Amino acid sequence: MLGGLGRSLASCGLALAATAASASEKLSDPVREAIKQHGSTDVLVVLKQAELMGIGKSLSGDAKLVATVHRLRTAAAADQRDLTRWLDQRGVGYRAFWVANFIAIENADAALVDELQSRPEVRSIEADGRLSKLPPAPVESLGPVKAVEPGVNRVSAPALWAMGFRGQGVLVAGQDTGYQWDHPAIRRQYAGWNGTSADHAYHWFDAIQSGGGSCGASSSQPCDDNGHGTHTMGTIVGDDGGTNQVGVAPDARWIACRNMDQGNGTPSTYAACFEFFLAPTDGAGMNPDPLRAPHIINNSWGCPPSEGCTAPNVLQTVVENVRSAGVLVVVSAGNDGSACNTINTPAAIYASAFTVGALGTSSSMAGYSSRGPVTVDGSNRMKPDVVAPGSSVRSSTRGNGYGSFSGTSMAGPHVAGVAALLMSIEPGLKRDPARIEGILRTTAINDVTNAQACGGIPSTAIPNNTIGYGRVDALNAARVGLGLIVVSGFE
Repeated sequence: MLGGLGRSLASCGLALAATAASASEKLSDPVREAIKQHGSTDVLVVLKQAELMGIGKSLSGDAKLVATVHRLRTAAAADQRDLTRWLDQRGVGYRAFWVANFIAIENADAALVDELQSRPEVRSIEADGRLSKLPPAPVESLGPVKAVEPGVNRVSAPALWAMGFRGQGVLVAGQDTGYQWDHPAIRRQYAGWNGTSADHAYHWFDAIQSGGGSCGASSSQPCDDNGHGTHTMGTIVGDDGGTNQVGVAPDARWIACRNMDQGNGTPSTYAACFEFFLAPTDGAGMNPDPLRAPHIINNSWGCPPSEGCTAPNVLQTVVENVRSAGVLVVVSAGNDGSACNTINTPAAIYASAFTVGALGTSSSMAGYSSRGPVTVDGSNRMKPDVVAPGSSVRSSTRGNGYGSFSGTSMAGPHVAGVAALLMSIEPGLKRDPARIEGILRTTAINDVTNAQACGGIPSTAIPNNTIGYGRVDALNAARVGLGLIVVSGFE
């Protein structure tokens, strides 16, 4: 579900069980209830998850990425072999995943679910279906022509541009409602554009295989059926070469995936995009190549129970595996504030996600920005990690226009852009999410007006459950975190 246009952002999560369970324990209550009411429902059949810890201890950089993808693909193929053969014999349609070891099945009825529960390799059966639809996105209006946007200035991006660091050599990714790839603000930066023609192989995947609104299903080229995705990508890389400098890292390149059908996704569509990013494929969905994986993934979306994310940890293994492979996962915190404990849905709740709250137009927190701690999974985890500009953010919109949106969906892309700037300074950060997360946290600036204490942590303590470590600042991160000697005028 969209995370920046309304007052409710949620994220996905699937309880990927680590140990075997009896048949009666395998079926989640939402699946049982859906079958009782409707006779069938979409499900995710979860198997044993691959062990990746040894890879991270022995390898780094692209070697770690390639080895991680190989381990995930090999383990899933072996574990799923008998089950997929069994499904094929029964003529059951499915989609097999390896980013986490599960199989998505549409319209599974009671008889099929009963048989699945009895199979020894099946650990759990979770929901994977939409139960509600979002209201349409607000009308997009052409905004006035401006130069560098306030939010871009507020994270101090121009200071690094002046020193020649504009995100060059960094590949970012976004999964969202889709993207108008040829918008003037983001066309030059699209990895599939060579200046004269476009090649979408390895640069775009559409996880929406039915419906799809104005884009239709399985679009062969980037398309946005809502407008939200085009706006978020503009904040990361947008620059039309003229007076519309809407993006933080204007020389970074981008690839993309559509994970929502007119603003609504499912656990399997979100997982499909993560899987594509770990090993992008050609136009036919073949020949995956992990060496084409992005360095950063922006996630300005959410998956509430109404989209099938009835278990808070439904995508936990997916996000953990992506981060373990060496990709920074930036996630918007949600728009359910201002109460405490409102960061309550995946992927924002996960330790493996770098969670971003939103600032208002002044130095205060945005009232809508969700707060921690995370209690829905019993972890009491401190969130968000940091905050960034999220209110009245002007960026690219469908139809070659510009408009202002508000939400944590707008804050996350600022942080993804700052991360790209830092990677252009220090390329060794590209496959080291733990290091860049540490830099972004420890160099964040505590200049946010905040009188709210959540989770028993006073507002004066840093970090806390309202602003995390504080406001992300690219210049401070480069100077303090990377030891960059700044040019005169930006002290």
